Amino acid sequence: MNFQPRANLATADRRLPFDCVALLLQGGGALGAYQGGVYEALAEADIHPDWIAGISIGAINAAIIAGNPPNARVDRLREFWTQVTLDAPFTDLMNSDHTRNFLNQVNAGFAAVFGANGFFSARPFAPWLQAGGTLAATSIYDTSALKTTLERLVDFDRINAGLTRFSAGAVNVRTGNLVYFDTATHTIRPEHILASGALPPGFPAVEIDGEQYWDGGLVSNTPLQWVIECGARQDTLVFQVDLWSARGQIPSNMAEVITRQKEIQYSSRTRASTDQFKSLHRLQRDLAALLNRLPEDLREQEDVKLLRTAASNNVHSLVHLIYRARDYEGHSKDYEFSRLSMQDHWRAGYHDALRTLRHPEVLARPTSADGVSTFDLEHDGRE
Repeated sequence: MNFQPRANLATADRRLPFDCVALLLQGGGALGAYQGGVYEALAEADIHPDWIAGISIGAINAAIIAGNPPNARVDRLREFWTQVTLDAPFTDLMNSDHTRNFLNQVNAGFAAVFGANGFFSARPFAPWLQAGGTLAATSIYDTSALKTTLERLVDFDRINAGLTRFSAGAVNVRTGNLVYFDTATHTIRPEHILASGALPPGFPAVEIDGEQYWDGGLVSNTPLQWVIECGARQDTLVFQVDLWSARGQIPSNMAEVITRQKEIQYSSRTRASTDQFKSLHRLQRDLAALLNRLPEDLREQEDVKLLRTAASNNVHSLVHLIYRARDYEGHSKDYEFSRLSMQDHWRAGYHDALRTLRHPEVLARPTSADGVSTFDLEHDGRE
């Protein structure tokens, strides 16, 4: 792969009818290469996000994007995904879904035993043999290699300069609350990214300012609510890139049960959340319209001022890109780190994004009464 910076990409070549373009990246382990493909297509279309929010592997991809200039981002993403994956043996034998499933499970087993280069490695002894209270007693893998990888691929000074707003979700182990490490309130360090992806019991909790943090996907695997509720009141185009689909088939065996359980647990019920947001935003717009019709003498009353903080005339466009797993991938697809699967996932994200951007309404300003438009390839048609 070519890792040379791409001089032809600019930061603001494309003018869109929105104040903010947000990119939301869900967690999903090895499936995260799909997000790399999506971002490549967005970059080629000169769409550069103003705000990137991620959880788990999404936080890693987000940090690489926000922590590099636009002309180097795709190459740095490719460099990361090439480093953490290995060439799979016997690819010439993959002539059926059954064979591919078997070899994928072999590759996943290899990652489970040995880890992924520059990402995580298995500890030499089982946690049950370690002294209580240590990292080795509370996790199966060591993730110190990921810190080194992030320090090499990510310019944290650039992230903290505020050129692109960055957010990473994690869970406070003590309180159980979901928190976001955000450039609006934090100075981002590699530890914040490690915390967002510290999925137990595999990965150890990460200590930040005296508190321990785990993977944000334990509470919510998609940062949509954070971006919508905690951002400035502005017209926003959101690209939400999910790695798990809430919809699926009824399982027929135990392996399919495990797969379906993961999909439901980590999908974050994207469409239900979107429907809820649309209803809420309709109320906000109606409230704004009502308050504007009040006589001047009533508008300065304290209760009316309070209501005005909940009103909004802004518009939001939500573009969903959801990875559709192949039948042969199985329950280990999120820790199957073969080079072949990575390339498949990246290619799927790239082509899904290309097909989505072919529809002009995706980038158009919403005109509906609720001020929200949504686009979903699965619902609106594949080409």
